[in-house]
Amino acid sequence: MNNSHSDLEKRLETARRLARVAGKSTLEHFQRADLSFEKKEDASPVTVADQNAEKIIRKGLKDEFPDDGIIGEEFGSEEGSTGYNWIVDPIDGTKAFIAGVPLFGTMIGVEKDGKSRLGVVYIPGLDEMISASEGQGAWYERPHHDPIRAQVNKTPKLADGVMVTSQVSTFNKRNATQGFLELEERSFVTRTWGDCYGYMLVATGRAVCMIDPMMSIWDAAALQPIMEEAGGTFTSWTGESTIYSGDGIGTNGLVLEEILEVCRKYPMPQ
Repeated sequence: MNNSHSDLEKRLETARRLARVAGKSTLEHFQRADLSFEKKEDASPVTVADQNAEKIIRKGLKDEFPDDGIIGEEFGSEEGSTGYNWIVDPIDGTKAFIAGVPLFGTMIGVEKDGKSRLGVVYIPGLDEMISASEGQGAWYERPHHDPIRAQVNKTPKLADGVMVTSQVSTFNKRNATQGFLELEERSFVTRTWGDCYGYMLVATGRAVCMIDPMMSIWDAAALQPIMEEAGGTFTSWTGESTIYSGDGIGTNGLVLEEILEVCRKYPMPQ
């Protein structure tokens, strides 16, 4: 194993452990009647669970990789000197968390040289995890089962598969409501089991695509290596393999062009 793989493996082990610990900490607040939340400047909600989980991850990273950079949704960026940047979303799907729905997740990615190199998504409400590092495959873990290699399915077209998204109104914000309706019409079934859980469904072969009209870097960073190592794709709405576009499409690869045919009609608003 060369140094870069060794470096990634060490960071993957840490990411998996911290995602699990931080994710489980959110359950202390989950489905509690006294849970409150505040709205950030962008009107998105934040709870004490989000903040505490990110603090756990940041402390763990500073203990083990003090010279790496960190970008977190709740507490901003800290520059590093190694070229490795941790990108953290302590609760992806805070609205689901507030609503008491267990399809939210803790996400950790590691970026180097402009590309996300490893990713972990942990769903604490279900105790399920999917993780991947570059060249090492994607692995899916759930209670009472041995870990298995995550693989996208071989469904060749939307008409035979499940399309997943998050809140449909995000298509409206992109002036792409008609695009959503076209994709829904093409699909066998459409559901909003979205956020990071939707990408887990694609990476484990249960859905053919997950589509986000709007997303931040901490929403995307963990997903690119997971989707690609599972044999699928993670791209922008223009088809570029990137975590920086502000949108995202995760697919089994076979339906990507069919989706891009629609999504390319709706450029990101300036």
